[in-house]
Amino acid sequence: MTRTARLQGQALQSRHAVELLSEKWRIGLTSRNLYRYTILVIKSFRHQGVERFFRTGSKAGIQPKHASKLRLQLFALDNSRQPGDMNAPGWRLHPLAGELKDHWAVSVSGNWRLTFKFEAEDAVLVDYQDYY
Repeated sequence: MTRTARLQGQALQSRHAVELLSEKWRIGLTSRNLYRYTILVIKSFRHQGVERFFRTGSKAGIQPKHASKLRLQLFALDNSRQPGDMNAPGWRLHPLAGELKDHWAVSVSGNWRLTFKFEAEDAVLVDYQDYY
C-alpha cells in the first residue's frame, strides 16, 4: 500500500492479522495496518451487529467464532464493485430468490450467511442471517 493510500484512509482497530488470498487479491493485513479508503462501497446495513463490527471491531451482536471470516468478507465486500468479486473459494457465492431477489449471499459458517445487494458499484442492505 502506498504512502498516499495510507494518508487517504483511516486506520481501523483489529485484533487479528488477516490475509486475503484470491485470484484478484493478494493483500496481507496486520492488526495495526488495516485501512479503509474514504470512498466506501458498503453504503448501508440491515444488521446492526455487523455494522458495529465493521466500523469498530466490536463482536457484540455477532457470533464471536465468525469474527475472523466476517472481517475478511466485509473487507472484500467493501472493496468489491460487483457481486462476482465476492466469489472466493469456499464462500459459495449465490444469488437469492423470492423476497430477496437481486440479493447475493456468501457462506460464513454452517447456516450463517452474509447477504447483500449491489446498487451500481455500492453494496447495500448488508445482513448477517441464520438461514434455518
